Amino acid sequence: MFFGENLTQLAFIAMVAVAVGGVALALLFPLLTGGNVQARMKAIAESKKGGAPSVQKSSAFSRMVDGQKDGRRKQIQETLKQIEEREKQRKKRLTLRMLIMQSGLDISVNAFWAFSLISGLIFAVPPLVFGIPWYVSVLGGIVGLLGFPRWFLNFLRKRRQNVFINDFADAIDVMVRGLKAGLPVSDAMKVIAAESGPPVGPEFMEVVEGQRVGITIDQGIERMFERMPLSEVNFLGIVMAIQAKTGGNLSEALNNLSKVLRDRKKMKNKIRAVSQEAKSSAAIIGALPFVIMGALTVLNPEYLNPLFNTSTGNIMLAGCGLWMLTGVLVMRKMINFEI
Repeated sequence: MFFGENLTQLAFIAMVAVAVGGVALALLFPLLTGGNVQARMKAIAESKKGGAPSVQKSSAFSRMVDGQKDGRRKQIQETLKQIEEREKQRKKRLTLRMLIMQSGLDISVNAFWAFSLISGLIFAVPPLVFGIPWYVSVLGGIVGLLGFPRWFLNFLRKRRQNVFINDFADAIDVMVRGLKAGLPVSDAMKVIAAESGPPVGPEFMEVVEGQRVGITIDQGIERMFERMPLSEVNFLGIVMAIQAKTGGNLSEALNNLSKVLRDRKKMKNKIRAVSQEAKSSAAIIGALPFVIMGALTVLNPEYLNPLFNTSTGNIMLAGCGLWMLTGVLVMRKMINFEI
């Protein structure tokens, strides 16, 4: 009995001690912590309102970085728009002088027209000598005056562009190695002009010579694009223009450009190989009527005379020629793939 009463008293005393200790701790805790609780509560309240100071600084830094990225992106977009506008204007003002320049010929426009006149006479005189109707001679003269010279210019232009494309990626690699070795862009272009063959070497030499008279590299590449209107040259101009306005590692950008140019070249070769069968078939179909006419003329010279000596035959020849021309243009459009 006595043991039970003592146990009850001990439990009561322990409970009172715990209660008193808890009240004392609650009253003395702010004094012991030096007001840290209030400061922490204030910081928590501020974080709920506007975030902690460190978080605010981090957010401000992120906004600053995002603003720089947006500004750089806008500069790139404006540069691309300017280049697109210049490309549209260049296509609108493609003149005969520019076509001669792009073909690589060092002649004047008057010399070209003199050559065209001689070509027209060569195409027009033989039909008259052999007694073929006069309108055939007129048609031959028109072809020789306006058709053949332009075709010859486009042929030279296309051949020159193909040679340029084959060597252009190697020239970009030379520039990349020069920049990584510490050379400035102008000196790297001098190396390309000295080591590359035509037409790549002379084109870069024009850019280097232009810098001596105050033409910038961007302007020089733009003039190169006028002489060599290729997407590859346009890509180089875009890379140089963006790098000049926004900065960055030029050698890395040019290295990526070189890879893109080589991939484009591989794709063009694949397309050329796939479409070669269609081009061969189109060439055979287009040449077949002329081959048959030549064979018939050899076997029986009088067999085709009604086509040339009668009005009905002349109309048939004109109609067949028109349809042949239409078919050739349609087939050329179908098998001419551009990337």
